[in-house]
Amino acid sequence: MDGANRVLIIDRDTGTQELLEGLLDRGGLGTIAAADGAAGLKLFYSERPDLVLLALGLPEVSGWEALERIRELSDVPVLVLGDNGSEADEVKALRAGADDFLFKPFGRAEIHARIEALLRRPRQGDEPEFFEDDFVQVDHRRHEVRVRGSMVELTPLEFRLLAAFARNPGQALSHSQLLSMVWGEGERDRSEVKLYVSYLRKKLQGAGVEPVETVRGIGYRYAPRPTAPMLSAHG
Repeated sequence: MDGANRVLIIDRDTGTQELLEGLLDRGGLGTIAAADGAAGLKLFYSERPDLVLLALGLPEVSGWEALERIRELSDVPVLVLGDNGSEADEVKALRAGADDFLFKPFGRAEIHARIEALLRRPRQGDEPEFFEDDFVQVDHRRHEVRVRGSMVELTPLEFRLLAAFARNPGQALSHSQLLSMVWGEGERDRSEVKLYVSYLRKKLQGAGVEPVETVRGIGYRYAPRPTAPMLSAHG
């Protein structure tokens, strides 16, 4: 398996584990698995997988706690597997930093497509180490963002969205382009772009900058400018 992507499966359901291991093995991917959150985190730290498939209903350490700890240290793609069909869980997981969410039971073709899309997603290693303009500083190595000198905490997905905009300043980017650059090439809903642009705007506006403008009929353009409160604060 040298050189192959490795996927960490954290799920107490042995049937789901076996299904995923067989599917990924046939796709040429290496797998490692754990049945509880604590063991899953140990494998995550020691094995450094390329993708995590994470169930929420876990003993020892919950799926929510595991997601939080993974996101504290890593931008590795995380696909959360939900058990009860709750839209609230899906929204909560995405806001907590999950890259994708899929309810059980899932189709083999669907989860395989989602996994492929996440593994094709642009990685931080492809980015320049540092980006800076008049308002925003992005440190890719440290995964830090400063706006007018103030640190702004972004989730990994929000960070990738800002990086995609910063790579293309002044260019109108369509929903499809942003889905490809930030989420990968799988089948996704353009409403996710709108949702995460709103999250990004809210966080950067809180630091005094409006990062993007809406381009009617196309998408969005990175054109950072101070918000009114920032202008008044500095005269």
